[in-house]
Amino acid sequence: MDLYKRYYASVVDSLSNNPRQVCTKTLRRMSTVGDSLIYYHYMTLLAKAYMFTSDVDSALWCMERAEAFCIRSAALLSVHSLYAEVYNMRGNLYARQGRLDSSVVCFHRAFDHRCAGGDKDVLPDISINLADAYVRTGHYDKGAMWYRKALSYCDSLGVSDRRRFPVYYGLATVYMQLRDFEACDYYYDLAERYYDDMQPYEQHIYLNNRGNSYYFREDYPMALEMFRKSLRLSCAYPDLEFEKHLTELNMGETFLLMNCVDSAACYLSLCSDFFHSIGNQTALYYLDTQLIELALKQGDVGLARRRLQEAVTPEYVEPGMRHIRNRYLQHYFAETGDFKRAYYYQVENQRIDDSTRNERIRMRTAEIDLKYKQDTTLMKQKIFIQQKENEVLVLNQMLYAGLFVCVLVLALVIFIYVYQKKQRSLLWMKSQSMITALRMENIRNRVSPHFIFNILNREMGKYTEEQAGNMRRLVKLMRRNLELTEQLCVTMAEELDFVNTFIDLERKALGDRFVLHVGIDSAIDLNREILPSMMIQIPVENALKHALLAKEGMRRLWIEMRKTEGGICIKVRDNGGGYKVSSNFQGTSTGMKVILQTIQLLNAHNRRHIDVSVSNVVTEDGETGCEFAVILPEGYDYNLK
Repeated sequence: MDLYKRYYASVVDSLSNNPRQVCTKTLRRMSTVGDSLIYYHYMTLLAKAYMFTSDVDSALWCMERAEAFCIRSAALLSVHSLYAEVYNMRGNLYARQGRLDSSVVCFHRAFDHRCAGGDKDVLPDISINLADAYVRTGHYDKGAMWYRKALSYCDSLGVSDRRRFPVYYGLATVYMQLRDFEACDYYYDLAERYYDDMQPYEQHIYLNNRGNSYYFREDYPMALEMFRKSLRLSCAYPDLEFEKHLTELNMGETFLLMNCVDSAACYLSLCSDFFHSIGNQTALYYLDTQLIELALKQGDVGLARRRLQEAVTPEYVEPGMRHIRNRYLQHYFAETGDFKRAYYYQVENQRIDDSTRNERIRMRTAEIDLKYKQDTTLMKQKIFIQQKENEVLVLNQMLYAGLFVCVLVLALVIFIYVYQKKQRSLLWMKSQSMITALRMENIRNRVSPHFIFNILNREMGKYTEEQAGNMRRLVKLMRRNLELTEQLCVTMAEELDFVNTFIDLERKALGDRFVLHVGIDSAIDLNREILPSMMIQIPVENALKHALLAKEGMRRLWIEMRKTEGGICIKVRDNGGGYKVSSNFQGTSTGMKVILQTIQLLNAHNRRHIDVSVSNVVTEDGETGCEFAVILPEGYDYNLK
């Protein structure tokens, strides 16, 4: 259903602009959906598109299939929304065919099903349809009531003003029929503000109805101006065929009233074939009425007689249309010399005028009464809501006061706790600093490294060149080791220099079968990139001590550094048979503990963490070895806060 709603929202604007494209897209989607509730929702959308193309038979077929599914699935709560769509479409179809009482019944059923189904978002649209139907049946008070209900639903649902223009031009139509042209123009002016936001068929409704308002005021030039705008609009959209011919019919009558007989004949002939093809009884009655008067104004009484004999007579004729027909019949019988019947239609029109005037007064009174009741009800609701809001406001104030006290107490407790914790932390750090200082002073007092280095340098003068070289490397290693113990992080160049010095000292023990492979990515600047000290040296020492010294055959050690996405990857790998839990050369693991503790300390101050892994791998020669891998994230902060 969510997919259907998103699809409906994407094509609803295209229903009037390009309904055939909507038909094609909807049929394609229906082919992927089985016989289900969603399938028939697509079918009702297809019926709407057919209605806009004036393909009434296809629209009716779609509605009948959807209704049959509703009857089969009446027990489902979710079927109410589909029922509402079906009845709403039937109401529109009946309204177009002039079967107005049936359309009212269908719109009421659509409204009830929408309320039962819980989908209230479309209640304004159904209310507008129901109001339109009541207006067309002459129940202007009920029409105004449902228009105002639509406005009330728009307020409740938070519908923007830009979507309320159908209500505005609907109320304008009501006041036009009640001949309150001041109120009529007020609502038409409200609707006109949002003309550019209207769909083409809505623009036609606005222009056509506003043209009718000038027609009733007998301001035929202004009415003609509105009808011409409507005709230009409908000609720009091929799918507004019904609207186009309806406008031509209105223009034909307007020209007839202005005694422009040729123009009237032209426009009435343009729309005649269309209304006969769709069998719209109301439109045909209206058309035949104009054709009778046209023949009389052309001086062809015989043609007028023939058209009168062939004219259709619907079951229900609006009083306004009957009044126009009677006026033209009075003219016809006066032309034929039958003054008795001419007088009859004159008297009949006077009766209709009196009845219509009385009905308008009654409707206006009923409309004012309904408006007063509605306004009174709304006022009572607003007063009730205001009282409840005041009660809620008092409760909220009490709640906020209680919450403020609680928050204040909680803040005080947290402050005391944090203060005491900070004091304890400071005391602990001071004690640790004192212990460390004492230990360092104790070490310095026991042994002076510089004293040892001076003795070793003096003794190296007694050794051979080879022995002296080894001793110098040892002294360098010891000096560098002392320096590194004082630094948390070093550059990669410094770390590699230390590692190379260490390996040079161990080469004699490793023998000629030892091979070192060093691979460094050219994109890495060794003098700028830093890492925790001993990060490479400790894995190298472990590889030499626990894997390669006791290995038979070739002894290989790989040190690799390469750029990766978001950091640098360092790997130390050997071919010493891999890590074994039961090995006799496990050692104390002090070196790895130092690495892991250092990393844990640094990671606590960084969002992205250094990742370390130790695993057994197969080397290029097919031998098993141990690989130490570490990933240093880009932008890592090595400063402890």
